[in-house]
Amino acid sequence: MTFPVVGMVGGGQLARMTHEAGIPLGIRFKLLSDTPQDSAAQVVSDVVIGDYRDLDTLREFARGCDVITFDHEHVPTEHLRALEADGIPVRPGPDALVHAQDKGVMRAKLDAIGVPCPRHRIVSDPQDVAAFAAEGEGFPVVLKTVRGGYDGKGVWVVDSVEEAADPFKAGVPVLAEEKVDFLRELAANVVRSPHGQAVAYPVVESRQVNGVCDTVIAPAPDLDEDLAVRASEMALNIAKELDVVGHLAVELFQTRDGRILVNELAMRPHNSGHWSMDGAVTSQFANHVRAVLDLPLGDPRPRAEWTVMVNVLGGDYPDMYSAYLHCMARDPQLKIHMYGKDVKPGRKVGHVNTYGDDLDDVLERARHAAGYLRGTITE
Repeated sequence: MTFPVVGMVGGGQLARMTHEAGIPLGIRFKLLSDTPQDSAAQVVSDVVIGDYRDLDTLREFARGCDVITFDHEHVPTEHLRALEADGIPVRPGPDALVHAQDKGVMRAKLDAIGVPCPRHRIVSDPQDVAAFAAEGEGFPVVLKTVRGGYDGKGVWVVDSVEEAADPFKAGVPVLAEEKVDFLRELAANVVRSPHGQAVAYPVVESRQVNGVCDTVIAPAPDLDEDLAVRASEMALNIAKELDVVGHLAVELFQTRDGRILVNELAMRPHNSGHWSMDGAVTSQFANHVRAVLDLPLGDPRPRAEWTVMVNVLGGDYPDMYSAYLHCMARDPQLKIHMYGKDVKPGRKVGHVNTYGDDLDDVLERARHAAGYLRGTITE
């Protein structure tokens, strides 16, 4: 029997962890990476160094692959259509992926299928931003470049027409959105296969610091059961309507008046699902592999009452390995996942997972470990 080859475009930590999930299944990976030092390029045996924006490079890379998938959404849509025309399965396909690539397209589609979103429209200049603000509650307004933003990049919260000039300097369309008065951020993670099987993970709470995900709690504490079901059903419906194959993360606002609004979509494994590596029967990475190969999907249910993930960000203390002795001795149940990245201030270089029956204890253990690895906690 010949096991399939999954072609992964992008060499970041998501590719690294997806590759790890395929190893027990005997799945082979071929990686298209920017540099040999990228996170996944350090661990995958078959690595091609090249530019994903070059069609000839993509075509050459796709030879010998049974399916193409991604650890980011930036491959040009027209290149993916060319691969499909060559007979290469691309999952998720370009018709789905464009909704994660272009926020304007995403908002228009979600409007069309009746998914609740913040008030929004494409704006042409700062004066148009002022007009958008006047149509609602006034400033502040959230401005986003329609393509290329992540982890708070490409996003501005502006309080006046004078502050609205910067987003237009990039020369790409700008989306204006109301600044939602939300109680907290949630995420609904689902996985869908080509033949339509789909599974939903518990809805989680995602806590951000300076626009970057810091902590994820699974399941979201004190979330009304009806609201949780509504969020999962919304994510499953989006996956079906957009014909997503693989993992879909639906980032949500839970408003103070009891609504849920879609903030962003990601069509790949996602930071809000990293808890599942240790806290679910089948991780998001394993189910993404299964989905793109059209294998039966695994059980997404949690293994413990609570699982907490905290990102490990780079600080001024580069020797994280020396901190293992303290962290592992203090908490033998702790799970550490490092990405093989150079430590730079504010950069995601790993994450930790903890689990148990007492949420306060699980949170404290995860925060202590992440802080000790970063060097902000020393005892």
